[in-house]
Amino acid sequence: MLYERNDIGGEGSQEYAALYTYILDDSEQLEVRKRPLVLICPGGGYQHTSDREAEIVAMQFLAMGYHAAVLRYSCAPSVYPAALLELARSVSLIRANAVKWHIDEERIIPLGFSAGGHLVANYCIEWHEEWLGSRCGVPAGMLRPNAMILGYPVITSGEYAHRDSIQNLLGAEYEEKKEKMSLEKRITDAVPRTFIWHTCEDPSVQIQNSYLLVGALLAHHIPVEYHVFEKGGHGLSLANRLSASASGFGEEKGCQCWIELVHRWLEAVKRCDLSCS
Repeated sequence: MLYERNDIGGEGSQEYAALYTYILDDSEQLEVRKRPLVLICPGGGYQHTSDREAEIVAMQFLAMGYHAAVLRYSCAPSVYPAALLELARSVSLIRANAVKWHIDEERIIPLGFSAGGHLVANYCIEWHEEWLGSRCGVPAGMLRPNAMILGYPVITSGEYAHRDSIQNLLGAEYEEKKEKMSLEKRITDAVPRTFIWHTCEDPSVQIQNSYLLVGALLAHHIPVEYHVFEKGGHGLSLANRLSASASGFGEEKGCQCWIELVHRWLEAVKRCDLSCS
């Protein structure tokens, strides 16, 4: 396996901003010569990036036979669009190395948890906008996501907002830009097909965040697979002992199947159909 730390920061970034890539070795003995890559954005309220939603999740996708990457994006005091630009530079870097790293260029898939889900969803809305390609110095095609996966995502800045996340993201520009950060209002046909999971009991990021996004995706005829689990708090990650916190929080047997459901979803969708845009 090729493991690398790639500096991904720019103007407004924190010094720790980096993309960690986990690339499975290629072998002539294997039938599979190109693999999907899942790019993981941990949550943390735009205050930090959670270790519980980072490398341990990447290892699960490696075990499925996919490449993986973890973006440690800039959080407060950095503000929008620092993290968004870091995600864009990450996707561009991955595409630029697709041949070298034996990546299936039609299956580059960002995954975000909680505030990382807001980052991923925002990116999947804005990836084709001229300003983003210009700031990254690449054509929009280099930034294209082929699907997105969201776990208990922050979506809205309205009634059901996780306001700490939005405030950390916008800083002093909260009042001026908070409406733009209500992502359910900005869905277009350029957004790729989506997998989402959430729990009814989530006390931090209310499940209405996912409801609002699903409704907006369906209104634009964007394919979506959505799983609601009855039990479980916020920040479950894998929902098993491997990703549980030091205090024991995070095990929820009813939710543990989410990653297998993602695997089935990715395997069931033909390559040519993975992105609907």
